Amino acid sequence: MSKQTVLTGITTTGTPHLGNYLGAIKPAIEASENPAFDSFFFLADYHALIKCHEPERVARSTREIAATWLALGLDTDKATFYRQTDIPEITELTWLLTCHTSKGLMNRAHAYKAAVDANRDAGNDDLDDGITMGLFSYPILMAADILMFNADIIPVGKDQIQHIEMARDIAGRFNHSYQPLFNLPQAQVDEETQLIPGLDGRKMSKSYDNTIPLFCSRDELRSLINKIKTDLRAPGEPKDPDDSTLYQLYSLFATAAERAQMRQRFLDGIAWGEAKTELFEFLDAKLTAPRQRYNELLSDLGYVEQVLHKGAEKARALAIPFLEQIRIAAGIRPLTYVAPQVEKSAAKKEEKSAEELARIEEGRRRAILKQVQGLIDRVHLAPNKAEEAQTVVAEKTAEVEGLKKRARERAQNELDLLREELAAYL
Repeated sequence: MSKQTVLTGITTTGTPHLGNYLGAIKPAIEASENPAFDSFFFLADYHALIKCHEPERVARSTREIAATWLALGLDTDKATFYRQTDIPEITELTWLLTCHTSKGLMNRAHAYKAAVDANRDAGNDDLDDGITMGLFSYPILMAADILMFNADIIPVGKDQIQHIEMARDIAGRFNHSYQPLFNLPQAQVDEETQLIPGLDGRKMSKSYDNTIPLFCSRDELRSLINKIKTDLRAPGEPKDPDDSTLYQLYSLFATAAERAQMRQRFLDGIAWGEAKTELFEFLDAKLTAPRQRYNELLSDLGYVEQVLHKGAEKARALAIPFLEQIRIAAGIRPLTYVAPQVEKSAAKKEEKSAEELARIEEGRRRAILKQVQGLIDRVHLAPNKAEEAQTVVAEKTAEVEGLKKRARERAQNELDLLREELAAYL
């Protein structure tokens, strides 16, 4: 069985905190040790520019995030670890995909719709006020990040699932129009790590200003833990561990035995001050060694840069020849280019596994369906669906007969799918 490719990126706009570690970095590093996967991890510094126009902040965050992954034990011989901006093939692929992405698809992106809604709620006549093309089209850049390495599995939060679906749509459309080169990625959501509580009990997030930096100093860690909100229950009074940020943070780092022991102490009425001290000592012990390594790496950025360059070389060894295939498929070719023999193409297709062929066919079908969805909706909305279905198919048949060669082949594919979807009315 061939390896599956897992890809994860972290936007370089902030200092890594406990939520980043538990929700993304820790599971990613663990997955990279699994020989069944090829792991790609990158610093998404192009994505950072979409919302952050503070150069020093982006640069500082890039240094901190790179050092964090290495300090936590990422083995860059087992995983490909790179900086997005070191892979120029990604930006070229972004443009090639942009030319095959409908504006309507981007209109449905959650981030864009939220920005439009905010302008509407504020009474702004210009609903696109303050919205950059970076924000509008960044799902295409995200698709390029994924498709450049034909990633199979993308670990994401629930708010990012839509972007993986968009990447699938974009890949399917390209495959249908040119050549089946792209895999269709799958989102992977770990429900257990979806909510990492912050200082105020809400999800730990820079937006809420409630984070605990992963490698803050020992004194700062103690100070931040002392700020965690608790209720007014007195020492000796039983406390609900499942409703306590202190216990939840402890449990995310603890073994099953440690969790059970601490849970009982909450039920027995541990004092809040004592619980905060216990959490501080526990986390500090876990983080002391990687914190020391992190600070050493920040003092040796030349080494970190070398690691990133090594990762970029590994990534580009795959990206350069694959982009050449993509360019040729789209018609961007040397003047002396000669297409390979049909027999060779057929032999290569036969080498694909049944699973790969099924995914390619799914993408092709989705792409065709998008082209005829308006006609299908027309039938569903018609008072006499059977009559309307006959009319739609007749119109499409006449269109096919009036076309030539490749255009006719595409239209025939659409007609075949129309007949399949409308079979109940024909």
